[in-house]
Amino acid sequence: MRKIHLLMGVCLCMGIAATAQRKRTPDPKPSPTDTTRKPMMGGMANMPGMMNRGGAPSTGPKPFNEVITSKAVTRKGMFTVHKVEDRYFFEIPDSVITRDILVVSRIAKSAAGARARMIGYAGDQINDNVIRFEQGPNNRLFLKLISYTEISADTTENGMYKSVLNSNLQPIAAAFDIKAFHKDSASRSSAVVIDVTEFISGDNDIMFFDPTAKRALGLSGMQAGSSYIDDVKAFPMNVEVKTVKTYMKSPTGGGMGAMMGGGGGNSTPATFELNSSLVLLPKVPMKSRYFDERVGYFATGYTDFDANPQGVKKVSMITRWKLEPKPEDVEKYKRGELVEPREPIVFYIDPATPRKWIPYLIAGVNDWQVAFEKAGFKNAIFAKEAPKDDSTWSIDDARHNVIVYKPSDIPNASGPHVHDPRSGQIIETHVNWYHNVMSLVRNWYMVQAAAIDPKARKMQFDDELMGQLIRFVSSHEVGHTLGLRHNYGSSSTVPVEMLRNKQFVEANGHTPSIMDYARFNYVAQPEDNITEKGIFPRIGDYDIWAIEWGYKWKPEYKTGAEEATWSNKWIIERLKANKRLWFGTETDRDDPRCQNEDLGDNAMLASAYGIKNLKRILVKLPEWTKEANEGYDNLGTMYKEVAGQFNRYMGHVAKNIGGIMTTPKFVEQAGAVIEFTPKARQKEAMAFLQQQLFTTPTWLMDYKILATTGINPSMYVTNIQMGTLMRLLSLQTVSKLSMFEEAEGPAAYSAVEMTNDLKKGIWSELATHKAIETQRRVLQKAYVETLLAVITPAPPAASGDAMMPQGGGGGTAKLSDATSILKGQARSLLSEIKAAIPGAPNQATRLHLQDVASRLSDALDKK
Repeated sequence: MRKIHLLMGVCLCMGIAATAQRKRTPDPKPSPTDTTRKPMMGGMANMPGMMNRGGAPSTGPKPFNEVITSKAVTRKGMFTVHKVEDRYFFEIPDSVITRDILVVSRIAKSAAGARARMIGYAGDQINDNVIRFEQGPNNRLFLKLISYTEISADTTENGMYKSVLNSNLQPIAAAFDIKAFHKDSASRSSAVVIDVTEFISGDNDIMFFDPTAKRALGLSGMQAGSSYIDDVKAFPMNVEVKTVKTYMKSPTGGGMGAMMGGGGGNSTPATFELNSSLVLLPKVPMKSRYFDERVGYFATGYTDFDANPQGVKKVSMITRWKLEPKPEDVEKYKRGELVEPREPIVFYIDPATPRKWIPYLIAGVNDWQVAFEKAGFKNAIFAKEAPKDDSTWSIDDARHNVIVYKPSDIPNASGPHVHDPRSGQIIETHVNWYHNVMSLVRNWYMVQAAAIDPKARKMQFDDELMGQLIRFVSSHEVGHTLGLRHNYGSSSTVPVEMLRNKQFVEANGHTPSIMDYARFNYVAQPEDNITEKGIFPRIGDYDIWAIEWGYKWKPEYKTGAEEATWSNKWIIERLKANKRLWFGTETDRDDPRCQNEDLGDNAMLASAYGIKNLKRILVKLPEWTKEANEGYDNLGTMYKEVAGQFNRYMGHVAKNIGGIMTTPKFVEQAGAVIEFTPKARQKEAMAFLQQQLFTTPTWLMDYKILATTGINPSMYVTNIQMGTLMRLLSLQTVSKLSMFEEAEGPAAYSAVEMTNDLKKGIWSELATHKAIETQRRVLQKAYVETLLAVITPAPPAASGDAMMPQGGGGGTAKLSDATSILKGQARSLLSEIKAAIPGAPNQATRLHLQDVASRLSDALDKK
């Protein structure tokens, strides 16, 4: 998900802002989008119309009527825009000079064949910056690129204001000669006039593609002869610049040629229509709400040199829309009455969207109204169709939030947003809905719900079912545009057996959050008779709470810092009263509660139910995927989906082994923040993997699939087994178990016990002297190869890749007991195999054991 991440350091005192710039540091909290710092423009000093050409002296300002002649076509707005023949002028009033302006650039129309994966479509955001115009010496107007990363407001003799100001200077990205001054006798306002023709007809990193987007698309060398300004429109709070740009495109997209500024001999032209929105940011930033890791919001932030008298403090603010009551409704709001906000959040539906899906997209937006009502606002958010006969409306206008339909084969959707870096206020959003997301949700629904919903048992879903699936995707992506992150932990608050309780699940849903990646209720069994109400995700308890916390209007507090005590107390009370309000981050690789596409509070039990349904689905796939006059592609696709779903279940279970649970808390809360997954739960996970995965899942190895599709089921099973082995035998997992043992002693599931359990199950035939069947022989070889890759990693390459880590890890991992334990397992296994070879019941088993014994001996004896 792409959000604006603009950097700034601000020193505030008596209404005067002093800004500071530093090299970008990572955002204080994750975000679904690109967070890289925008590089400065290259070669702009010599661009005509900005710096003096060739060092020639400026001719100085002329009388206004000599510059803006009677031939001018004038549009008034945030700037007054004049077009005089083929020249464009901005008349910038004093009231806008020194104000922060947000620049958002998008592709309005894309070049044919110029897309690169998920970038290059009409509607895609390709750049964002904050700029400011300031008057300089010698009748010049500077365009400064503003970044907000550091602040100091303390101007006392002990304060940091002056130091921060002197140590950082905002870069001048462009300079324009002032062509004329203009005074309005009626309003007594004054303005400066600059010629922006070359600036917007040329190429630069502020108004058009940022370098990262250019490299991704393989673009270089804008062709001036086939590029031009299409139109410039002015509105009260924004100016919209539409240009046509032709670049040379590398035939391989990005790559070294594009990075070096050349597309190579085979480059071809690629023409884009671009829209750049210049949006005036609020003069007084919205009051921020400080980020709290117990509620999942995207965040932006800065370093505050005043907050900590003996150091610095990183301040994080959530990103959210500005919602306030109308002045006449303030007292009603304070009394607890629902009121309409002064400015609601309005989404428009892209006119290019197929009409039959529009009602579902609108419903997905409107579904959020119940959450905002909890925050005290009615009709706070809604969607509607774009106006058809309004010439002032444009899908590219940054004043409008749009759900954009993209005719793409990419099966995805995304909900980025653009925010004010000073406060976290969301300014606008464009939700991306790729056409082929419908195939994605169809496959999800068939593989997770076809066992319990007959409507999912065909390749072409009825429009009503597909519409409801689109509605859920719409709600999820709109949640991101409201500032909400994924809540991967939400579904872990629901007992697995309650997911089969028709009354409970149809009333409450199968997860408390639509921001979870919980998809559909794959736990429910056919005999439970659960309807779509208990299968589909919906806006739930957590979502409502998160919106309430983020959007509750608290006028009694003047700053975000003043809200801190109230916020902390409120969060503690609500989480204590309702565990369904817990937020589990999407970035924790160790917490088994925080996983995508899982359900319930016990992955083993939930996955066992899921596998029962997969078995029901697999045998019916030839029937359900059949379409007249078609081949077996559908069958192959859905078999892969079944195998993929089974693989997810194995991942959900495996994460319990070596699991470390993190529950963020403040000092006012009791209980541990860091806890190890209990030994009994880890042993349960190991037993599950031995039963469901390492004991060959023959049900998945349907060789009828091979006969019609060419897919080898054995290969899929092997890949799933290998992936799980790599996780269990990694230095990271073994090191975590060693730490668990060090912290909790006998109560821990030790690394030695885990590796013994794993070996015992996978090599059980050694003790029973049974023949080892084909798939088990493959599994055992995979075990040996995985083990050897960790304990005897390949030497570093002699090339420039020598600094890359090899094998299972390096650094401190080599100093832990993990490598010793795994080497011990290898030696123990070698001894057991040698003892078993004489009693091997058949030649295939004997040759297999001799082979793996040789591999182990070679690796362990290597000097």
